[in-house]
Amino acid sequence: MVTQWSDSQFSFTISISVHIIFFLLLQFSVCYTTNDTILPGGFISDSRTEVLVSAGERFQLGFFTPDGSTERRYVVIQYHKFKSEVAWVANRDHALSNNSGILVLTKDGQLKLLDENNRSSEYWSVGNKGSKPSSNRKVTLMDSGNLVLSEKDEISGLWRVVWQSFDNPTHTFLPGMRMHKNMTLTSWKSASDAEAGEFTFKQEQNRENQYIIEKSPGNIYWKSQLYADLFRSGDDGIIRTMSYLLSNFSSQRRTKEDFSSDLPNQKIDFRNLSKRSDYSNTRLVMNYDGQIQLFRWNDRTTSWLNVWSKPSDYCDIFRICGDFSSCNSENKIPCKCLPGYKPKSLDRWNTKQFSDGCEGNTQVCDGNNFLDLIVKMGGGVGFAVNNAEDCKNKCAEDCSCNAYACGNSTTRNANRCWIWSNEPINIQQYADDGHTIYVRSAQSDIVVKKRDCDICGTDIIPYPLSTRPNCGDSMYYNFHCDTRTGQVYFDAPNNDTYRVTNINKEKRIFSIHIDEGQTCGNIDEMTNFLQLNQPQVFNVIEECSNDLKDTSPNFMLQNTSLQELKIQWHPPPEPVCNSSTNCIDLPNSDCTATGNGTSRCLCNAPFRWDSMNFACTSVGKGKQPKGSTQRHMLYVALGILGSAIFILCTTCSILYFRRKRVANTLENRGSVQGNMAVQMYDNERHIKDLINSCQFREEDKKGIDVPFFSFKSILAATDDFSEANKLGQGGFGPVYKGKFPGGQYIAIKRLSSGSGQGLEEFKNEVLLIAKLQHRNLVRLLGYCIAGDEKILLYEYMPNKSLDSFIFDRTLCVLLNWEMRFNIILGIARGLLYLHQDSRLRIIHRDLKTSNVLLDEELNPKISDFGLARIFGGKETEGSTTRVVGTYGYMSPEYALEGFFSIKSDVFSFGVVVLEIITGKKNTGFYKSEQALSLLGYAWKMWKENTSLNLMDAALGETCNESEFMRCVNIGLLCVQEDPSERPTMSNVLFMLGSESASLPSPKQPAFVVRRSLSSTASSSKPEAINELTVTIEEGR
Repeated sequence: MVTQWSDSQFSFTISISVHIIFFLLLQFSVCYTTNDTILPGGFISDSRTEVLVSAGERFQLGFFTPDGSTERRYVVIQYHKFKSEVAWVANRDHALSNNSGILVLTKDGQLKLLDENNRSSEYWSVGNKGSKPSSNRKVTLMDSGNLVLSEKDEISGLWRVVWQSFDNPTHTFLPGMRMHKNMTLTSWKSASDAEAGEFTFKQEQNRENQYIIEKSPGNIYWKSQLYADLFRSGDDGIIRTMSYLLSNFSSQRRTKEDFSSDLPNQKIDFRNLSKRSDYSNTRLVMNYDGQIQLFRWNDRTTSWLNVWSKPSDYCDIFRICGDFSSCNSENKIPCKCLPGYKPKSLDRWNTKQFSDGCEGNTQVCDGNNFLDLIVKMGGGVGFAVNNAEDCKNKCAEDCSCNAYACGNSTTRNANRCWIWSNEPINIQQYADDGHTIYVRSAQSDIVVKKRDCDICGTDIIPYPLSTRPNCGDSMYYNFHCDTRTGQVYFDAPNNDTYRVTNINKEKRIFSIHIDEGQTCGNIDEMTNFLQLNQPQVFNVIEECSNDLKDTSPNFMLQNTSLQELKIQWHPPPEPVCNSSTNCIDLPNSDCTATGNGTSRCLCNAPFRWDSMNFACTSVGKGKQPKGSTQRHMLYVALGILGSAIFILCTTCSILYFRRKRVANTLENRGSVQGNMAVQMYDNERHIKDLINSCQFREEDKKGIDVPFFSFKSILAATDDFSEANKLGQGGFGPVYKGKFPGGQYIAIKRLSSGSGQGLEEFKNEVLLIAKLQHRNLVRLLGYCIAGDEKILLYEYMPNKSLDSFIFDRTLCVLLNWEMRFNIILGIARGLLYLHQDSRLRIIHRDLKTSNVLLDEELNPKISDFGLARIFGGKETEGSTTRVVGTYGYMSPEYALEGFFSIKSDVFSFGVVVLEIITGKKNTGFYKSEQALSLLGYAWKMWKENTSLNLMDAALGETCNESEFMRCVNIGLLCVQEDPSERPTMSNVLFMLGSESASLPSPKQPAFVVRRSLSSTASSSKPEAINELTVTIEEGR
């Protein structure tokens, strides 16, 4: 019997079957996936919008597309209640392009992100590194936001972690993680692209609990600053708070009292973050814009509050202004060189690229001059001192110390000293908690006139601007200095006060900051508003500007409310005076009554007032009638033109015939062997043909063995005189390094056509050095003449000249006392050979540290004989009307009267000795407070029995004090005013080599007291001969 089914019965049966199958499938799925866990074989699918939710429903794991993107799909961990905030991204570098992704825990225990339509396409996976695949695993999303892949131990039954997201963060740090030196937070590429961006947050390798942001590997963008406890606020509080979070609460906890010094304008009271539970709703994010940001959930506003971020403004960016410059993010031009410093690269500085920083004109290690600035600066090493003078001395004695500060510690009741041993960087100007910091500087670089007002913060106040009575000009007394912050303010006639952001002395312009709520208009509006009409000493020259500054590498850090106004001051009249004594600082002026009832220092004829330089400048005597002047100028021009034509024709004729003769000589030489670069010629005939000198006896001209080099070989050796091979530049001309066949290096000195030391010096050096053979004299290897080219070839000295060592604060430490003493002995032996032991009696006339070269073993070699004079028989002296040499090394009888002798070289040797042992130049560093020169300073120390204070600090413990004192004594004997009281070089060597010899006591040396200079062709300022550092007619 066949049972017939009705339609209703059949439909009912199908329905029951479907429900049973669905129930079985549901049970099967539950076996592999629960709300917070995936078991082997289980997965979550994007197409079915499946997610994992942590047990306490704080976090969820699922698929996500950032706002602004339609193509990128990621597996992420999000906060369950506010899903827009992503805490972790799995496949940040391999985004899915659609919703076909599945996250599956495979049977062998690997967690993989696959394409549901193409299981062979793997976008991300973990679980097979460092362990064998296992089917006894599970993936769980914890309530902390940590995604954990764990494996059950078959013996103990305990679960162990195979992999977890907390050890592999992307851009967010959550409570419960622990930052270590190998962990990084890397920003997104953009707000809509989770791919790894350019900013990375990590722990600094060499500092405990300190952190950095890198913008590309090795390029520090931000660095946490632990400020010395000299300052009452800073990053210290928040950095210690961050360390407590980043160390997973294992670092020292902070009590509520510890937060009393934190910045008052933070968006959160950090005293509420003093225990672990306070951090449960916080997260630290490395944002794509370069900021590390701390967020905290606010229940009242039901939103995330950004409570702290760094860098928070332009000046927080690491080294944004470079060395020796300050930063103020409230200025349109935020970076400013410290007083006495200038931009290292002016071109880059003018294009608002400040990272190269600033530099001084002179080395700042010489001397103990310090510039006091009210600023805030990170870093610094602190220690206890008795008083401020001890702190200053500690820094002055250390060449690596660039700044120091002294004051009471904020954390301990004691007088403390802080030392900054590296270049001052990240100096913040006008900080609320700034302090006086003393930055080492060269006094000669800070040009402050007697009537200038004191430096205020990092601003030099140029004359005539006045910040107080008795400085500047009273007509310009519209400024004041806030000594607490180091800020200059402009007190406008309308009784409003404005912050001065920049002062440009050369253009007589200063800029003032206009607050956002203050009036900001065009030139006429601002002139009337500020009431600058009366008195008319200030003019508004540009309308008020509120353009964004374009210097920030991050638009987010730009201050959008900056408004500045440029004002120019009028050139001031002559300074006010009460009597002639008030005009002493303005030479060539007298105190004279003016029509308005005041007296001023008026310049005497024929001088005129130069307000820019605060000086009376000569303008010459009375003027001739205009027509007469024009005719006179016409006659002069015609005379000059005729003379020039005559000289040109004569010169061309001479050169033509000389070239022709030299070419004929070279043509007849014949070919040379192989490819030798050094071509030997009949040197005696060639030199005699070249040089017509009556200073040598006939027998002296025989047997001169000076190789002649072809010009072609020299071009090949120097790569056509390339800049890469250039060793230096002297008065003679440039010196190049040449490499000849066989690998031999030779120094090549090329006579400059514009050099005043021309053919005569060239002849002198070729003939002279060829006859000299001494281990302490540089050796001439050859010469070349080709047309106008005149070239000398010397043995190559890899260590260059002595001055490059002793005056360089980095290289000077390489010369210990034994080396310096041996160099002194070597120079003395070389001079003795020239004066006494050679066949010729020679006076060098230009001995100085730059003319002493050092070979590979640092043995000294006297060089540059272009100015030397030769004497026969018993002659030891001579005279000249053409004084040539280098001021600072020239003896007084030679510099003033043109008289020279072997004692002139002895004087130069004495200067060189004092420079070697002190590491200081004779000229350029000593002003009227101490001495005119190194000679005067050494004499002062000698009289006060404090000569050991002359010692170069780089010598340290290597110095032999008895030898040092002997060198000071000998150096002063060599620079005596009277040549007859100077020792000969044989006596010098005896005194240097004898420890038991009793040395004469020196008298006052030359150039200690200013003296007039007779008419020589060298100095334009006779009263300042000892302060000239210009080399006259110098051969290099």
